[in-house]
Amino acid sequence: MAVMLGFDYGTHKIGVAVGQALTGTATPLTTLGMVNRKPDWQRISDLLAEWHPTALVVGHPFEMTDREANNAEGAKRFARQLHGRFGLPVHLADERLTSREAWSSLGRQASRDPTKVDSYAAKLILETWFNE
Repeated sequence: MAVMLGFDYGTHKIGVAVGQALTGTATPLTTLGMVNRKPDWQRISDLLAEWHPTALVVGHPFEMTDREANNAEGAKRFARQLHGRFGLPVHLADERLTSREAWSSLGRQASRDPTKVDSYAAKLILETWFNE
């Protein structure tokens, strides 16, 4: 069964989700903070060791006009770094509206704990990739 991890990359935090390619579903896992303005590579390494994914998916930010969003370069760099560090295939998935959908789906829960939005957005990114 192909397990995959999905990432919602941001400049301050990274949402992470785990999913099954067979079922096309994903579950929010956690939100990682940055360490010295860099991804928390140790925590990412720990998650890879725990879940043994066959591939990784990173959200690719686009504007509604189909232009890449301002933070797209950071997300693509993060994807390249994941591949370089861990040697796994890394795919990019259009993440348009995932954060908005995450806020909407989580409702009051998001207001109490905004970090849940990032891992839920990662779940949506992974499911988007499964459906493409």
